[in-house]
Amino acid sequence: MGTIRLKDMRNQRIHMVGIGGASMAGLAEMLFHDGYLVSGSDSAESYALKRLRKLNLDVRAGHYPEMVTGASLLVYSAAIAVDDPERVAAQRLGIPQMERAVLLGEIMQDATQQVCVSGTHGKTTTTAMLAQMLHEIDADPTVHLGGSLDAIGGSIRIGQSGLFVAEACEFNRSFLHMPVTMAMLLNIEVDHLDCYGSMDAVEAAYVAFLERLPEDGLVLALGDDERVIRVINQLTPKRRRILTFGNTKGCDYSFAQLEFDQKGNAFFDIRYQNETLCAVHLSVPGLYNALHALAAIAAVHQLGFNPKLAASALTNYIGARRRFEHTGVVQRMYLYHDYGHNPAEMRVAIGMAKLQNKRVIAVMQPHTFSRVKTLFDEYLTCTEEADITLVTDIYAAREKDPGDINTPMLIEGMKAHGINAIHTPTFDDTETWLLENGKPGDLVLTMGCGNINLLNDQMQENEKRRTSTSI
Repeated sequence: MGTIRLKDMRNQRIHMVGIGGASMAGLAEMLFHDGYLVSGSDSAESYALKRLRKLNLDVRAGHYPEMVTGASLLVYSAAIAVDDPERVAAQRLGIPQMERAVLLGEIMQDATQQVCVSGTHGKTTTTAMLAQMLHEIDADPTVHLGGSLDAIGGSIRIGQSGLFVAEACEFNRSFLHMPVTMAMLLNIEVDHLDCYGSMDAVEAAYVAFLERLPEDGLVLALGDDERVIRVINQLTPKRRRILTFGNTKGCDYSFAQLEFDQKGNAFFDIRYQNETLCAVHLSVPGLYNALHALAAIAAVHQLGFNPKLAASALTNYIGARRRFEHTGVVQRMYLYHDYGHNPAEMRVAIGMAKLQNKRVIAVMQPHTFSRVKTLFDEYLTCTEEADITLVTDIYAAREKDPGDINTPMLIEGMKAHGINAIHTPTFDDTETWLLENGKPGDLVLTMGCGNINLLNDQMQENEKRRTSTSI
C-alpha cells in the first residue's frame, strides 16, 4: 500500500469489493459518515446492500470492473482473490488497493482508547455485550461489530468519546493492523490453519498482536485456557498489566454463586480479586455467554465505568443477529440460526439449543474445504447432542473445490460415530426434508457463516406464501 493514508482521501471515492460482508458494510457506513464517497460490489444481493443503498451509495451485486474507474482507492476483504475482476481493473489503472483490516486500523487511529476483542470464539458476542453496556450507560463509544446488534442500530455505532470498541480477527493476521490500548483474549483454539499452517504459528500471531499494546496497555485474558496462558507468558516485560477472568481459582475476575434458571440463563455475582463488584442476570443461555459477560463487565470496570450500571444494562442484551438468533416459526417448528462455523462453535450452539428441552434438528453448512479437511475428525462428533443432523454441501467461500473432500465423506464418518446424519445438499432439499419429517415443537438450528441463514428466510417466506394461498 506504500505511504497511502486514509486521511489523504477525504472527499474522494473509495470502492469496496465484498462490501456486503458484515465488517465491510460497517466500514462503508463509517467512511460515508466521515465524509468519504463510497461505492462497492458484492457477490450476491443482501440486506447489507439494501441498507447501504438507503444511504444513496452505489452498491451492486455482481462483478463490475467499470465501477473502479475514477476511484482513488480500492478496498477488498480477505475473501477477495487477487484475480477478482475489480482488483484486476484497479491494478491495470494504477489504483492503490488496501485490505479490509488495514482500513479498519486506519479508521481506529484517531481514537484515544481502542478496546480490541480477540479469540477464536465469542468475539462478536463479547463485543456486542460490551457495546450495548457502554451505549446504555452513556459512555458514547464508537463500535465496529462483525455482526448486527439491534441495540446500537446495526453493525456500527459512531460516538464522540474517543473510545473505540472492535473485534480483532485473527484470520489472515488481520488484528496485526489494529491499534490497541486494551486487548481482550477470549480463547485460542484450532482454526484458520489454512493460512497459519500450525498452532505454533497461531499462538505466535497472538503474541505479536498483544505486543502492539503500549506500555500502559491492558490485557484481559481467559485464565482457564492453556494456550492463552502460554501466549501471555511469552510477552516481553513491559509496564502493561495482565488481568485474567474465568472459572479457574486465582483469576482476577471470577464468578461467585453461578447458577442457571429454567431457560438456561446464567445469574451470578462477579468478584474482582477479593471484592464483589455486581450481580448479573443474563437473558441469553449457556456457560459461554456467562464467560462473555464476565469478560465484557471486566472491560467496563477497567475502563473506569460503574459495573453495577453495566450489569443492569446487560440484562437487556438478547443477542446479536446470527448468534443463536430465533428467526421465526414454520409449521410450529422453532427456527434458530447461529454463525458458528467450526466444530467447537457448533457444539456450543447445539448445547444452547438443548437447554430449550426440545427435539433439536441441527442443520450444518460446512464452511470451506480447507477447514473441513483440517478439522475433519472434530466435525464428525460436534453435533452429537442433536437428535438429527442435516448437512448441506460444503460452502466454498473464497476457495475452489479441490475434489478430495465432500459432504458424503462427513456423513459416513458421522454415522460411524452414531450420529443420525442426513445429506441434504441444497436449501430446497433441506426445506423439503424438514417439512416432511419435522414435528411441531422441534427446534431447527441452522449453523454456518456462509449463506445458510438464507434458508431460514426461504422457509418463512414460503410459509407466508402457503398461508396466504390457503386463505
